[in-house]
Amino acid sequence: MPASVWTGYLTFGLISMPVRLFSGARGSRISFHMLHRKDHARIKQQLICSEENKPVERSEIVKGYEYGKGEYVILEPDEIKKIEPKTAKAMEILEFVNADEVDPVYFESSYYLMPEEAGKRPYALLAKALQETNYFAIAKLTMHNREYTVILRPDQGGLMLHTMYYQNEVKRLAEFGRQDVELRDAEVKVAHQLIEALAADFKPEKYSDTFEENLKQMIKARLEGKEITPVEKLRRPAPVVDLMDALRKSIEQTKKKPAQRVEAAQAASGIQGRGAAHKPGERAAPTKKRPRRAA
Repeated sequence: MPASVWTGYLTFGLISMPVRLFSGARGSRISFHMLHRKDHARIKQQLICSEENKPVERSEIVKGYEYGKGEYVILEPDEIKKIEPKTAKAMEILEFVNADEVDPVYFESSYYLMPEEAGKRPYALLAKALQETNYFAIAKLTMHNREYTVILRPDQGGLMLHTMYYQNEVKRLAEFGRQDVELRDAEVKVAHQLIEALAADFKPEKYSDTFEENLKQMIKARLEGKEITPVEKLRRPAPVVDLMDALRKSIEQTKKKPAQRVEAAQAASGIQGRGAAHKPGERAAPTKKRPRRAA
């Protein structure tokens, strides 16, 4: 089992249970190093003191809040720990809200909430009760030097935890929402037919990051001394003149099964290496070598 990101107690009413939090989702991206274009040497980043104009160690750095030009209030790590709220080790459920009223725009990060051995029974009870009543729990939690409002929701007999954006962090657009246009009943009916024709079961394993896969293929081709076939760029779509005609033609094009449509769309954005590969044992030379420094 992976390492937990938080351990403590979940409480509601007079009931408490020991629990652990585990990361539920994390982005996976190819990482690149920054190199000097001239000689491909790694770039180093240093922390420079603006007063002395020389590098400083991380152990010499403190946090300061600027309350005036060049004037700071200094806060030491030990001082910050003294003001950590009670939610640093105890997560208290504040209220229960109807699940249908929670806008997903407030969801930030996802975690698995797991019980310790002593908390399995009350944990199972809470998960079952939330599932049967269609309610989510709202609680407070402190981790990573920040207090979060979190949402607990039932899932597959367990509890998922989502950190929540605060109201002032959610951006609203005044222009967003219902458009001031008139739609004909026939157009809406055909739109329903198109949606049904494209309907499929939600299976996230079908979807992949094509750009990430293209990067891997490009790196592989470079190491093998091959070239890649560029992705054909999409032309700008022509404006729709007859909406009903466009809807009907769209339905006619939905003959592929859902999985085939997804695969075809992702394949259309993929790349392939071309050209002769290096012979077995022959080392590719993807970039020029750095000149070795004299001893």
